[in-house]
Amino acid sequence: MAHIYGNRVMLREYRESDYEHMRSWVNNPNIVGTLSDIFLYPHSEKNSRHFLDMAMSRDWKGFVIAFKDTEEYIGQIDLVKLDEKNGWAELGIVIGSEENQGKGYGTEALQLLCKFAFEELRLNRLELVCWSYNVQGRRAYEKVGFVQEGVRRKKRYRNGEFFDEVCYGLLKEEWKALK
Repeated sequence: MAHIYGNRVMLREYRESDYEHMRSWVNNPNIVGTLSDIFLYPHSEKNSRHFLDMAMSRDWKGFVIAFKDTEEYIGQIDLVKLDEKNGWAELGIVIGSEENQGKGYGTEALQLLCKFAFEELRLNRLELVCWSYNVQGRRAYEKVGFVQEGVRRKKRYRNGEFFDEVCYGLLKEEWKALK
């Protein structure tokens, strides 16, 4: 697949050189605290290797978010579920270092992925879930046009407290209207 270029970031294929970048965040509680519970337990080098091998396979549906000028790893954005028959996908995204968070790289990557999903894959819907305390992520999703569709109350336990899971969706027609 060809690379997808934005103003500051690009979406590109996974590479062997991404392994060390991935290892730097998979056990960082400040990064994985907003992700799914697959990061509840420490990730071994073998876990990371297995993921990278899957991501580099021809069946994987996702991208590395990289700096446009250097192609250096920033994070990942993947279609974690893809239903081509019914025209929808669920996405997941992570910016893999605290120093790169809050700079708009995730928002730009989301915009690029939406364009790809709606124009190239001809999907009709994208969806994602996040935790109510992930204010920064929620702001990015809403900036791109994702609409809050529902809340699963008190679904996530973290640091002695239960939090809501917020469900977002974006339809192709909504995305087109925003362009």
